[in-house]
Amino acid sequence: MKSRRLFVPIACMFTTLLGMGAANAEVRLPNVLSSHAVLQRDSPIHIWGWSNPGETVTVRFHDQTRSAGASNLGIWSLWLMPERAGGPYTLTAQGNAAGEPPVTLSDLLVGDVWLASGQSNMEMPLNGFPGNAVLKNGAQEIAQANLPTVRLLRIEKKSADYPLTDVSATWTECTPQTAAEFSAVAYFFGREINAREHVPIGLIDSTWGGTPVESWISMDTLGADAGLMPVFASWAKFSDPLSNSDLLIAAEKREDEAAAQAHQPAPKHDWHPSPLSWKPASLYNGMIAPEVPYTIKGVIWYQGETNSEPKRAPMYAKLFPTLIADWRSKWNEGNFPFLFVQISNYDAPAENWGTVRDAQRRTLAVTNTGMAVTLDIGEADNVHPPDKQTVGARLALAARATVYSEPQLAYSGPLFRTVTTEGSSMRVWFDHAANGLAFHGPQLEGFEIAGADGKFVPATAKIDGSTVIIEAQGVTEPKAVRYGWATFTNANLFNKENLPASTFTSE
Repeated sequence: MKSRRLFVPIACMFTTLLGMGAANAEVRLPNVLSSHAVLQRDSPIHIWGWSNPGETVTVRFHDQTRSAGASNLGIWSLWLMPERAGGPYTLTAQGNAAGEPPVTLSDLLVGDVWLASGQSNMEMPLNGFPGNAVLKNGAQEIAQANLPTVRLLRIEKKSADYPLTDVSATWTECTPQTAAEFSAVAYFFGREINAREHVPIGLIDSTWGGTPVESWISMDTLGADAGLMPVFASWAKFSDPLSNSDLLIAAEKREDEAAAQAHQPAPKHDWHPSPLSWKPASLYNGMIAPEVPYTIKGVIWYQGETNSEPKRAPMYAKLFPTLIADWRSKWNEGNFPFLFVQISNYDAPAENWGTVRDAQRRTLAVTNTGMAVTLDIGEADNVHPPDKQTVGARLALAARATVYSEPQLAYSGPLFRTVTTEGSSMRVWFDHAANGLAFHGPQLEGFEIAGADGKFVPATAKIDGSTVIIEAQGVTEPKAVRYGWATFTNANLFNKENLPASTFTSE
């Protein structure tokens, strides 16, 4: 494994040094290294922090002792040898200044650490979003959320112009109180892996609703690819009216207060994002960069709705793989598992969810990725489907099959492989359909076919073993087929393992 350097921007270094003081600074660890944390098993464990410049810092953990010297900026870093799953353990970090007390972390476990990120469907906690999103069986799930070997780290929302080196949050045990405010998808995923693998699980919740993928990609990666320049043009167009955003928020607040004083219902306001959360690289800087030095097992991701505007959606096929490559390069742990959720089913006619869903499907070409399809649990009038249990379970299926040595486990619904033409009909071939296909409902729906004019029309479809044959009246020379393309679709194809097929187009 290659060593990793801590890249600390000058402004952030200056802030850190000011906070420590010019002299006699005690050893300090970042908050992502706190009591109750889970440290990644079977991998070198990175421990780092700050102290007096030039000071020698000694770390003791389990049966290991390692020392490192701080740089002239007071930054130190060392690696512990890999550990097997276990704990609880104590870690101490102590400088060599006379009389300096050690920093002590207690109740540390060694297991698997998963970073959960994305927008509101990953952010949605067990107790839901007040007023507009309720989790299925939420109260019961919260009451049962006593999991001693699952630990939670919920990163605060923060936008920044440069990569930060620390966060204010610290690790907690998983209890009904802490789980209630934590990502439901991440919780259900972690609960499943914890129960099946019998190892401690650490979950990092770094999410922000209504945010685009480009906010989560580092600036050096965005700026290095000329093909990503439309991202900056889009931000420039979006940011033009932001000079009045504070006035708009203040006006809405006054309207709310006036309605409350008049004992009237609160007025409805148009949704508008937090301005800086849409800025390219801003959330990478504020909410991902501080975790990059922390050794992890992999990532689970649920995002894409915000990138579904017709003018923006075509860029997702380039941006999403870029994010995966960016994060893997920053962590420098190789191609760690990156599992993601395909955005669901929602009636948003002005948006293009089909394009985004298909871009997500095509991202499976990136090594060591897996996708959970959720077309069957979406709701026409609810952008936050309440069934997050199924989402977490399908992500866990992908992890069990591709990460945790259950290769025979069915973990994916039918995925488009190829299409062949048979006269006026087309035959679609699928992966993950070896045992056959099925549909829910009176008939198979969701397929469209296009002729030489490129215009898609609804098609009739029938299952033939592990393939589907489709045709449409008036289309005598079919050229392309697509499935589940509408933003809200009645698509209902499954494999015999009852996992739904993904949106696709053969174009």
